[in-house]
Amino acid sequence: MARGTEPGSLTKEVAERLRALLCAMQDAIASQVIAERAAARLEDLSAIVNVTESDTIYHIDSITEDAILAWFEANWPDDLPTEIVMEGISDQSRPVFPASAVGKDVRFVCIIDPIDGTRGLMYDKRSAWVLAGVALNHGRDTTLADIQVAVMTELPPIKQRMLDQLSAVRGAGRQGVRSERVSLDTGKRESLVMQPSRAADLHQGFVGVARFLPAGKALLARFEEELYRSLYGDANVAALSIFEDQYICSGGQIAELCSGRDRMIIDIRPLAHGKLGLTGAMDCHPYDICTALILTELGGVVTGPIGRVLTAPLDTTTSVAWIGYANAELAAHVQPVLVDVLDELFSR
Repeated sequence: MARGTEPGSLTKEVAERLRALLCAMQDAIASQVIAERAAARLEDLSAIVNVTESDTIYHIDSITEDAILAWFEANWPDDLPTEIVMEGISDQSRPVFPASAVGKDVRFVCIIDPIDGTRGLMYDKRSAWVLAGVALNHGRDTTLADIQVAVMTELPPIKQRMLDQLSAVRGAGRQGVRSERVSLDTGKRESLVMQPSRAADLHQGFVGVARFLPAGKALLARFEEELYRSLYGDANVAALSIFEDQYICSGGQIAELCSGRDRMIIDIRPLAHGKLGLTGAMDCHPYDICTALILTELGGVVTGPIGRVLTAPLDTTTSVAWIGYANAELAAHVQPVLVDVLDELFSR
């Protein structure tokens, strides 16, 4: 059991307050991003403004980072003292709201990705997402497993006039997941049904094995083919109908699993980069996968490469390898074989 999941650790009232606050924050950020992007040139949005230890920061990212901090300053309640972990902010200078809270007075850690999927959004190719998760504060030992509330809000391409917002509270199950579709023209919000795939295998389904950039691409492709051969036999590989979707957005991948459009996502880039001795290659970080709780509350499964709970610290630099399955039966079908293939390709 993750720390903070024991009964009484977070009341329903506090959890719902946190959910409402994160939804409001993301509504405000989505409105600002959509408005500013519509008025900007692609060349401006895609200009590199900083390169940090965790990622490349583009102009469109910097817009949201400043806006999020301003929103917290203006709106975060004093009785919910919270430390912010966010892409674009050094782990050595994490802001706290209210600023007067110190040490043990800080009850929560909120990890945020202002725009997950920046590259697709700034070229107007595909939706990005604002991601946030709140955990009970265990200092620098706070991990992804401690997240109690998660919210994600879509940032759609210009021609799309609707966005989705998903949220969950740990332990509330499917009934505690809220999903809405919001009209950008009228502001009307409608309930949206989220149902991960119930398929017990991968046949005729979409799978994503993350290999977005040249680094490690050949090794990851080899892993994927070996996985399918091991699952379904060499003689059947040529006839397999397993489709691929390279969505450069971990939050977007979680949304695809939640909606039933994808059956499995495998992001083992850190293993491939480590095997090849590649430093500085782009990996998933804790803020990228901070909304996995939404999928697990819907009945999906999210683990590390060999099936363990994700326990990466809530920081901006740790590389995270993760696997998401639409349901437990599918995980049971794939995981033992996947572990064997990982051992063969990455441990020898």
